[in-house]
Amino acid sequence: MDSSVPSYQHRSLSIKLWPPSQSTRLMLVERMTRNLTTPSIFSRKYGLLSKEEAGEDAKEIEEAAFVTATQHFEEEPDGDGSSAVQIYAKESSRLMLEVLKRGPRVEDGELVSENGDASVETVFDISGGRRAFIEKEEASELLKPLMGPNSFTKICFSNRSFGLDAAHVAEPILISIKDQLKEVDLSDFIAGRPEAEAIEVMNIFSSALEGSVLRYLNLSNNAMGEKGVRAFRSLLKSQKDLEELYLMNDGISEEAAKAVAELIPSTEKLKILHFHNNMTGDEGAFAIAEVVKRSLALEDFRCSSTRVGSEGGVAVAEALGACTHLKKLDLRDNMFGVEAGLALSKVIPVFVDLTEIYLSYLNLEDDGAEALANALKESAPSLEILDMAGNDITAKAAVSVAACISSKQFLTKLNLSENELKDEGAVLIIKALEEGHGQLNEVDLSTNLITWPGAKVVAEAVVQKPGFKLLNINANFISEEGIDELKNIFKNSPDVLGPLDENDPEGEDIDEEAEEGSDEDELESKLKGLEI
Repeated sequence: MDSSVPSYQHRSLSIKLWPPSQSTRLMLVERMTRNLTTPSIFSRKYGLLSKEEAGEDAKEIEEAAFVTATQHFEEEPDGDGSSAVQIYAKESSRLMLEVLKRGPRVEDGELVSENGDASVETVFDISGGRRAFIEKEEASELLKPLMGPNSFTKICFSNRSFGLDAAHVAEPILISIKDQLKEVDLSDFIAGRPEAEAIEVMNIFSSALEGSVLRYLNLSNNAMGEKGVRAFRSLLKSQKDLEELYLMNDGISEEAAKAVAELIPSTEKLKILHFHNNMTGDEGAFAIAEVVKRSLALEDFRCSSTRVGSEGGVAVAEALGACTHLKKLDLRDNMFGVEAGLALSKVIPVFVDLTEIYLSYLNLEDDGAEALANALKESAPSLEILDMAGNDITAKAAVSVAACISSKQFLTKLNLSENELKDEGAVLIIKALEEGHGQLNEVDLSTNLITWPGAKVVAEAVVQKPGFKLLNINANFISEEGIDELKNIFKNSPDVLGPLDENDPEGEDIDEEAEEGSDEDELESKLKGLEI
């Protein structure tokens, strides 16, 4: 054995990854069926598949991907089947994308709308081009296609600022088509208007659309505050079937959040609620928690950058316990602290369908991170994205985080940047990713006080993974010699190694062999106690 290489690099577990179990194959079919029936940019353009059709397509996709991967495994056996798993995932993704772009199956070349009816163009969108004011004459010209009989079910007025005259032009038109509308995008549609005029424009649009039966409503980027929220009272109060609601960057403070909770009716069908970049604070979070508590069908919740502290974080966490269908959770950039992290860890086990979780910059520290990692380890079997950046996580919590990661074989992206893992924690994490994890394509361990010995282990682990796209290990303490070695490790795939322009080779003295050997001995000692 080469004495220059730490002994722990030569130890590996023998795990057979191919063929997958029948339960794993069925789980993939279920996940693809959910993805194919979830509204997206593709469904808005090509139509949304029914659950029955998506289920049949998912079965066909899985069977085709399984055959392709098995052929690869038989022709080029690689021992553990890791490359076959990668091909299985890639082929499934490729075929699923083809189905999304195809849309619902139809006969005689007809287009099909989301409700299954033959249809012509359904989307009316004036958001293209430069962001600009729209006045009476231009509004009359732009909105002319909406006059008279038409098949539009989705309208987007984003990126164009309506004044009072333009709003009065739009009012009768919206009244005439509101019964056929399913999706309305009014994001960023009053930019630059005086407050009084903006409020009046919102009142006009709200009254005109009152009573429509929408599944999608976007009111983001309107700096509404409480007055703006209440200006949409008529529209919001009338929505009983809303599935998606976006209130991002709306200047929603405590009082505005209370107005949101007051005006949104029973939200039994709400699946997506995005509440990003507001100034809600703890008191406002209590109000949003009430909305969440009523939203039993919620699948995608975003409450990031909202100035929520510990008390509000606890309230939101506890409310999420009612959302057993949650697939995506984004709470980034708040001031939760350890207490809110612990509260969230108690409800994590109910999220059995969770695929993405964003917990960066929440001041979790080791205790909060450990509690959440331990909870995630026992739940969310299909987790694809784990983001815990900027939480002051050290090697102490890395043991729990690593154990969690090792159980997430569908993981595609891991972000642990801006923590304090050092070599010890970084190696614990990366060793957990060595076996399996055939779909992993991005790892971010930047700004973690990592030196060359730790960086070497990280690089050698990910460079071997087929389909891997990006390793970010910038802003660490890697020696100049280590940088050269890193580039050599990735010489056959230089684009996979992220930039190293913020690395500080003088951050720690790693030139003395004795010190390097000591670091490796300490890492070896820690790894012996890690069970994965």
